[in-house]
Amino acid sequence: MSDSKKIRFKKKFGQHFLRDRSIVKEIIETVDIKKGSSIFEIGCGDGFLTREILKTPAGRVWVFEIDPEWAQQVKEKFGDDPRLEIFIENILDVNFARFASFTPWTLLANLPYKITFPILHLLQRNRDLLKEGVVMVQEEVAQKIVKKSGRGYGFPSLFFQYYFDWKLLSKISPDSFYPKPKVYSRLLYFKPKVDIKPIEDEQAFWKFIKICFRQPRRTLKNNLIQSHYSIDKMSEEILLLRAQQLSMDDFLKLWGLIRN
Repeated sequence: MSDSKKIRFKKKFGQHFLRDRSIVKEIIETVDIKKGSSIFEIGCGDGFLTREILKTPAGRVWVFEIDPEWAQQVKEKFGDDPRLEIFIENILDVNFARFASFTPWTLLANLPYKITFPILHLLQRNRDLLKEGVVMVQEEVAQKIVKKSGRGYGFPSLFFQYYFDWKLLSKISPDSFYPKPKVYSRLLYFKPKVDIKPIEDEQAFWKFIKICFRQPRRTLKNNLIQSHYSIDKMSEEILLLRAQQLSMDDFLKLWGLIRN
């Protein structure tokens, strides 16, 4: 139970509210907020981060909160600030066309852990609207995203690194939240890359990557042998490697071979 108007925490929404002001300070200071900047937050909870965002010179602050009780409380607390707009919506259902008039956007958010990857994919699809952001994610997820090789390196690493630059910030103890999660968290800075080289048949390429990592401890040959891809043009040396041993450039070269 929250001490704030006795609103109950709802497990189905994965609600763990940040309670460490030093972490909020780091979130705010990591990004470049100027007069007129557009900021959006996913999951405001009781407004612990929202309050600090509203102290910046941002021109507009959009908050997306799925829980109407918390949305109403934040509206009561800060609703007299004309820059604040609260949407009682699931961010995954939002049509990002509404963001187009006020680009570029900065995201500052403590993401619900259950839907972290769906949200990251949403950001990837709408990266042309984004300037930068800082998100709080589970430590294990953060490490997967920034991995360059070895254990934990896989499809998420390749996919999200291709479209964004990432930087690990502070690791955060469960003690910084109420109620406490069972895992450590991590602040993660991101910025969309510019001038990304197009991938031929992009959607099919990423499906190919997923097959390569289907069983990470198996060789490429064993992962691909039962797929529809022909491995005849690949060298035996490459086929005996595991996907975790290959870089993005390696995969793009393989993609060029098997597509021709």
